Amino acid sequence: MNSSFFSTQKKLGILGGGQLGKMLLQCTRTWDIYTKVLDPDKEAPSRLACNEFQVGSLQDFETVYQFGKDCDIVTIEIEHVNVEALKKLKEEGILVHPDPHALEIINDKGLQKMFFKANDLPTSDFTFFENKNDVLVSLEQGDITYPFVQKSRKDGYDGRGVCIVNSEKDHAGLMDTSCLVEDKVDLKMEIAIIASRNEQGQIICFDAVAMDFVEGANMLDLLLYPVEIDSLLLAKAKQIASTLITKLNICGLLAVEFFIDKNDHLFINEIAPRPHNSGHQTIESSETSQYEQHIRGILNLPLGSVKVKKPSAMVNLLGAEGYTGNVYYENIEECMSHAGVHVHIYGKKQTKPFRKMGHVTVTHSSLDEAKKIAQWVKQTLIVKSL
Repeated sequence: MNSSFFSTQKKLGILGGGQLGKMLLQCTRTWDIYTKVLDPDKEAPSRLACNEFQVGSLQDFETVYQFGKDCDIVTIEIEHVNVEALKKLKEEGILVHPDPHALEIINDKGLQKMFFKANDLPTSDFTFFENKNDVLVSLEQGDITYPFVQKSRKDGYDGRGVCIVNSEKDHAGLMDTSCLVEDKVDLKMEIAIIASRNEQGQIICFDAVAMDFVEGANMLDLLLYPVEIDSLLLAKAKQIASTLITKLNICGLLAVEFFIDKNDHLFINEIAPRPHNSGHQTIESSETSQYEQHIRGILNLPLGSVKVKKPSAMVNLLGAEGYTGNVYYENIEECMSHAGVHVHIYGKKQTKPFRKMGHVTVTHSSLDEAKKIAQWVKQTLIVKSL
């Protein structure tokens, strides 16, 4: 157990200072855990909540290595970091969560897919390609057919690196990069399960959330928690998430996104070894938030209860189209006056179309009512520029 981190100078290093890091720091502040954050943006949301803030590249070996050498434990709030530096830190005795070898797999969607297949875990059939031309040639030869999904193997994030191709008119969106093409699932629902694990092997999964996405942007638009699905399907999804977090030897969190097709078959979409957009609502809705659970997991503390206190619906606050510049939250007072509406502002001073600027969680004894209020918030609270 790493209870020695409370009210001492032992350092928890966090790679990434965005909104996920900011919400992690709300937990470390509560427990008086000393934190150090690295981010390339001097105005990153985490800068005011940590004990030390360092500006630097998350991709540069020497920057990440020297940052980590000064810490007792290193964790992440974004996957796109220098894995080789984390491997060296681990070799030198620094605790690194998630395990760098797991992070190496997760950072390459091709390796993710091969890992799923090697462990008999359900996922869409896929083919690898080196570039856009190879995809088009394969399509012309009939080796792949519409509809399909192209995913870049690396550097995808927040909807980037994904192209849904239903017909020839979608070819303009194809990416000219190393990629995989997978069968498009005949989708009934998209859900996510967040699993948590500590070094002792204790595993707890949060209940499933249902997710809707912004058309054309591939970004989360509306989340419902907990979603009511068949109990056997839910148990299977939790078992798959538990298997993944164990086989990848991850301590902390693993978010697992699933597709459910029209025949109620589960397919793993993608995984993320960190706090996740599909878990924001746990701050108000669960006895333990995903952020506290991540800290518990990486410090090898007992995992907290994930009992749902109240159902909830969550919407992202995305920069409105047509607005770029200093941010202004139109009608925020009206939304904040409504019971059960919890507004989270991430601290980004500049808005642009589809940029994540915050989120709103609506709690209510009725999930249907929470959804209605959340949809009202989405229409009412508009992220504009001054």
